[in-house]
Amino acid sequence: MTKTPVHELYVAIQAEGSRAGRPTVVVRTSGCSHRCFFGEGGWCDAWQSSIHPEKAKYSFEDIIEIYDKNPQIKEMMLTGGSPTMHPEFVDKMTEFCHDRKLFLTMETEGSHFVKTTCPIDLISLSPKFTNSIPALGIKTPLGKEVDQKFIDQHNKLRLNYDAIFQLLDYHKDYHYKPVWGGDEQTLGEIEEFRILCNIPKEKTFLMPAGDNRETLIVMYKLTMDKCIELGYNWTGRPHIIAYNKQRFV
Repeated sequence: MTKTPVHELYVAIQAEGSRAGRPTVVVRTSGCSHRCFFGEGGWCDAWQSSIHPEKAKYSFEDIIEIYDKNPQIKEMMLTGGSPTMHPEFVDKMTEFCHDRKLFLTMETEGSHFVKTTCPIDLISLSPKFTNSIPALGIKTPLGKEVDQKFIDQHNKLRLNYDAIFQLLDYHKDYHYKPVWGGDEQTLGEIEEFRILCNIPKEKTFLMPAGDNRETLIVMYKLTMDKCIELGYNWTGRPHIIAYNKQRFV
């Protein structure tokens, strides 16, 4: 069996961004450079990959098997955590998708550049702004108290512009998917980043912060109204609306 950094592997509907609505296989790697906390929006909704990363448990053969059992699915979403922490695995996935004629999306916060044998079809870029910095002294999902070292780890590669520019230049296509919790400061940072990186509004998808139905129902209207005002695209988190905090592993 060929080891991988994957700790979640399942079939789903792509829920976010420009490929929303398409059946896909979700390949989630464990480990992340970031420790995101969005205030009332909660911790990263994949905190088992990032805040408290679980051990990998799926092999490359498991990935082959799920496609063999679901030949109707023509997409893969490589997500995390932070997949770019595992460059050899990412490269192997690009070759696998190229050979099987699968459309590959990689979600990333942009902390590392990965040059692959076959360029990735779509980079789903979700950089993290100051609204993602955890507050000193709060408790993580498993009860660990946040100290300064924890915060420094989050900030170390939070906006790695060198890596981000390389990701956008090298791979086939991208969209920009910032997370917004309703505050004006973050909205300014989102727009400043868009202009700095020369990202057109038609490639910008504003996504509401929230790790549960109740929070997202409130945030949906706020983000929709803001997208109308600014000319951004809107993207929701319908998987959380549909399944709330249920996990698929």
